[in-house]
Amino acid sequence: MAGPATPPPFGSPEDVVPGAPAGRASHEGLGSPERVGASEGLASPTASASPDPLAAPGELVVVQPLRRKRCAGCRGGPLSLVVMEEGVPRCLDCADLGHLVFLPRGDAALTRRAREESALWAVVVRFNRRRSRYERQGVLVEEAALARAEARCLADAEARRRRRARDAGRRAVEDERFVAEFAAEVRRLFPGCPAERALAIAAHAGARGSGRVGRSAAGRALSEEAVTSAVVASVRHVDTPYDRLIMSGVPRGEARERIAEDVREVVRGWGGRPLRIPAAGHRARGAGTTSRTSEKR
Repeated sequence: MAGPATPPPFGSPEDVVPGAPAGRASHEGLGSPERVGASEGLASPTASASPDPLAAPGELVVVQPLRRKRCAGCRGGPLSLVVMEEGVPRCLDCADLGHLVFLPRGDAALTRRAREESALWAVVVRFNRRRSRYERQGVLVEEAALARAEARCLADAEARRRRRARDAGRRAVEDERFVAEFAAEVRRLFPGCPAERALAIAAHAGARGSGRVGRSAAGRALSEEAVTSAVVASVRHVDTPYDRLIMSGVPRGEARERIAEDVREVVRGWGGRPLRIPAAGHRARGAGTTSRTSEKR
């Protein structure tokens, strides 16, 4: 049972690694919301707030604080990397990690091999305020281990390059097939939509890594709602003055209400069903009822 709330050592939840006493990940994994509120005396963050999900129980965790702090032991600082021990920040030297070197994220093979070669290593995380969660920035490993890992990567660099090329080719074929299927579904639901426009809508909605509706589970399943959502979004930006309204400072919900009839007119011209609600996934955050009801009228 948690004791009375005490002021957090860093002054804000993003400065503390939740659930990681003595610089280690908790057995519940990094970022248990309940442990944040209980162990640090903070209001519990949202359920999405969690450090790097790849950090396993027992792994050492080092934080890149958003605000530089001084070590509670040697008073050195300001620190770019800290380890939380018993609720207070320690520098790497005081935590016996000063001999490690930082390897930024980005090369999965090098990171994996550096961890394999290093007898001691730690995950480095940083709080992302926009996403309200901790995210991996890289790892700390022994310098000699990093050198050995780099040598291993150089030895099979050509084989890995060929494998990446094969994977990229396979993904390109999959994406081309998906765009064609999505465009065909657009034409089925909106038979008056020009073929080139349907392809453009499909390519935009289904761009890999975009996070758009075409990459969602519903989009991959070619659900009617997802396809309609992509069509409405395209019409909104291409066939109405919506973008100009946004740029002139009109609130998003009001801008959508103004162009709602224009969207319905284009969709009717393409033979689509009457629109009753805005496309899911393209609803304005914070627009509330105005955005939700704009196309019901």
